[in-house]
Amino acid sequence: MATFESQIPQGDLAKKWTKHKNDINLVNPANKRNIDVIVVGTGLAGGSAAATLAELGYNVKAFCYQDSPRRAHSIAAQGGINAAKNYQGDGDSTYRLFYDTVKGGDYRSREANVYRLAEVSANIIDQCVAQGVPFAREYGGLLDNRSFGGVLVSRTFYAKGQTGQQLLLGAYSAMNRQINRGKIEMYNRHEMLDLVIVDGKARGIIARNLVTGEIERHSAHAVVVGSGGYGNVFFLSTNAMGSNVTAAWKIHKKGAYFANPCYTQIHPTCIPVSGDHQSKLTLMSESLRNDGRIWVPKKKEDVEAIRAGKLKPTQIAEEDRDYYLERRYPSFGNLVPRDVASRAAKERCDAGFGVNKTGEAVYLDFSSAIERYGKEQASIHGNHNPSKEEILTLGKKVVADKYGNLFQMYEKIVDENPYETPMMIYPAVHYTMGGIWVDYNLMTTIPGCYAVGEANFSDHGANRLGASALMQGLADGYFVLPYTIGDYLSKDIRTGKISTDLPEFEAAEKNVKDRLAFFVNNNGEHSVDYYHKKLGKIMWNKCGMARNAQGLTEAIAEIKALRDDFYKNVKVPGTIEEKNAELEKAGRVADFLELGELFAKDALHRNESCGGHFREEYQTEEGEALRDDENFKYVAAWEYKGQPSDAVLHKEDLEYKNIELKTRSYK
Repeated sequence: MATFESQIPQGDLAKKWTKHKNDINLVNPANKRNIDVIVVGTGLAGGSAAATLAELGYNVKAFCYQDSPRRAHSIAAQGGINAAKNYQGDGDSTYRLFYDTVKGGDYRSREANVYRLAEVSANIIDQCVAQGVPFAREYGGLLDNRSFGGVLVSRTFYAKGQTGQQLLLGAYSAMNRQINRGKIEMYNRHEMLDLVIVDGKARGIIARNLVTGEIERHSAHAVVVGSGGYGNVFFLSTNAMGSNVTAAWKIHKKGAYFANPCYTQIHPTCIPVSGDHQSKLTLMSESLRNDGRIWVPKKKEDVEAIRAGKLKPTQIAEEDRDYYLERRYPSFGNLVPRDVASRAAKERCDAGFGVNKTGEAVYLDFSSAIERYGKEQASIHGNHNPSKEEILTLGKKVVADKYGNLFQMYEKIVDENPYETPMMIYPAVHYTMGGIWVDYNLMTTIPGCYAVGEANFSDHGANRLGASALMQGLADGYFVLPYTIGDYLSKDIRTGKISTDLPEFEAAEKNVKDRLAFFVNNNGEHSVDYYHKKLGKIMWNKCGMARNAQGLTEAIAEIKALRDDFYKNVKVPGTIEEKNAELEKAGRVADFLELGELFAKDALHRNESCGGHFREEYQTEEGEALRDDENFKYVAAWEYKGQPSDAVLHKEDLEYKNIELKTRSYK
């Protein structure tokens, strides 16, 4: 097993990445032709890594469970991608992006990693523009920017509300070029089900062809996991239904430490739950908080009248509205970080001011923005005495140009026109900051096994600022891993092809087949979804936006009992040797049932509140997160020991030499 201590280069922070690139080993271009790399996952991190590694000359095998890489969940990202280009001239810089990201992560991320992320951010935008990504542009022709939560500048590049889709198409086109050259061998509709370790090194995977059911062996000199996050452990989340933890969990069970699983982001602007029939939730981009104002009625009688359908939100007078984020956080207002905005919404709803029938919704209102933009446009067109109708018409067009597809999506789902009446929103599980522990080179504790993007824990600390997920995924794939993986692969130039006939491949394949056979032969009485929903309710109620010791202790026991019942009573129809969606789900939910217990264990051990981890016992008088830097200023990295309850904690101490460690304030 590799040394756990992170290989963070020492010295001047601004020069660390450059110095590190100069110091690490490289692979001769002629030798890259003799080296194979497996990439699992083809979202922004995996797709960009596969394309770049192939461009460099490596032989890449890329795996995705979708029918095409362009259907990866990265496509669902809406609002934008951060970069410190300072096009707005509002004071942005590499250091400012670095500072905002460390502060936004509640001082639970590595300085060196985050500075590197900020440093390469500008290159990402240039790369994507060169690929033809249609970023929005302002009047002068420069790329446009907007603001996101937790910052005081505009640094977020965007393509309407479809930024993830456009960026993914850029990475996909780069992949297709390499597929056409024969440098990427693409395995669509394949799922990684185990990692193969030979002589202590990651040397391949066992995958299942999801169309035929065939179990396949694939070898390589290194394995890269870019399979995304584990938010679907909550069942209801903004993740695609297929998003899962399986690839990450398999390498965890083979020796890769799992870091900070309790750091899970609850996104503040999602369409509220409407009933038990739902299988997922819909995100409404954080970019909407640029122009939308969040509020609830001040009076309980107005709330009750709205819930009863006797009063419309547009009938509530301005002085009777509580713009609670603007009231509590005057400096940042509606653009506070996601964890702060989510808890504030929960606090108002818990106090009885939720505006839908379930009492779990607040308003996101664009009427002020429509009026402001309308007056501005009227003035631009020389109309200095516009009517109210003219103002509204002009203002709605500006809002439609900026957010039109998001408004259209909301109206299709909710059947209400958000131009005419405020949107209803409520927090939902979105992004996971925890993940596989990696060192500065993005290598896990298994030599030759790497993790990129949301699959690793790396850059976000306890909370992810908006528009930084796309930045991290592309930074890892385009600009970090292609450099650092050479340091490891330089020792493999004489190794030759890795045989799949080795006993380690045979043992791993047998393990996978036995597990699949168990599920189809179990003949229980409950469906996989039955258990997934039960797990989700435990997680949301006891490991969700607010946690406490009693609830977490109960969750650990309940999840273990649910897992035991799952193995006794789950029913999976069909066979292994065919397309079998229930069998796919069974394996994924089995992994979630283990991860869920480790998640609760991690949350229980961390006796503090920070970012997305909010323990009710540790809060200020004003209800803000209360960190404990003396005892918990570390990354919690868990080593698998057979059962989640037996997992061993390893601590990576965090040092802050370039940023003053202090309590976050957005007031």
